[in-house]
This record gives sequence, C-alpha cells and structure tokens, in this order.
Amino acid sequence: MVKYSREPENPVKAAKARASDLRTSFKNMRETAMAIKGMELGKAKHYLNKVLQKKDCIPLRRFSGSAGRTREAKNHKHHGPARFPVKSVAHLLDLLTNAESNAESKSLDTDNLHVHHIQVNQAVKGRRRTYRAHGRINAYMSNPCHVEVILVEKDESVKKADDAEGKMVVRMSKKQLAQKRLKNGGSA
Repeated sequence: MVKYSREPENPVKAAKARASDLRTSFKNMRETAMAIKGMELGKAKHYLNKVLQKKDCIPLRRFSGSAGRTREAKNHKHHGPARFPVKSVAHLLDLLTNAESNAESKSLDTDNLHVHHIQVNQAVKGRRRTYRAHGRINAYMSNPCHVEVILVEKDESVKKADDAEGKMVVRMSKKQLAQKRLKNGGSA
C-alpha cells in the first residue's frame, strides 16, 4: 500500500489516486495542479479540457520566470504570465479520471466531488548527456514528478439552530465585552 502525504478526514467519503514518475515538467505540473485545487470535479475537468483546446490558460504564479503572457490570462485574477502546458494537463486529466472511477467503485456521488488535496513532488531526475564543443559533455536532465489527488464528497450544509427565544445567539470575545462595558460607563 502506498502512503499519501495526507489522509482525508472521512475516508468513506473520499477517493484517492496517485501517479509516480510522470515524464512531464515538475514546474508546469505544479502550476496546473494549483489551478484546479479546490474546484469541483466537473469544473476542473471542463477547465483542463479548455486548456487543451487553448481556449483557457494556466496562470503561472511561482515558476513564472521568463514566461510570456497570453490573452486568456485576463480571465483570471492573476494578470501575469500564463501558459498552455498540454502534457501536464493530459496527465492530470487521466489522474482525475482514475480518481473518479475509484469514487464510483466506492459508490460516491461523482457530481458532488471536489478536489480537496492535490500535491506534486519532484521525482528522481532522468540523466542524459549533451555533447558540446571541444569534446566536452554536459548533463541533460529531465524533471519528472509524482502527483497525488484526493477527491472528497461535499457535505450538505446545515443551518445553525436558533436559541430558545428564536433569535441567534451573539457571542462576543473578552475584548469586545470590555469595549462594551467601557462604552456603557463601566457597568455590564
């Protein structure tokens, strides 16, 4: 059994999937994963499919050095550089499909799933070499990655119960109570 970096709070309502040693850029995969973190599963898949068609983009937040801007970046709050990392998006779509089928096997409602946890780690670098002038050789390393996803079924929100009189109870901190006493002239 493989160890995940985080376990869901309620394992009965969660589905997991992971992939190791994916031959795609770690930096692009990290940015793609952070773009869909917290999204509903259907919205995340739709968004990634739009990126594949180059109708939407992945905003680059951390690894944005020397990356150009795209017109589609205006659709996001982030107006900085953005890209279309097609290879990373394809791997992530496969992983989400795998997690969704795991959820179906646990008989979870796939329309109610959202990406609760997604993490990208660097894998062991692949070693190749490139030949340079004057008989020299330099390293030509690849940067693969490991990805893990946890999808969780959202709970229905429950309205907070009223107190006995029918009004909501207003709770105040000690500081707020002290300010209220001070405003009232020192008495509670």
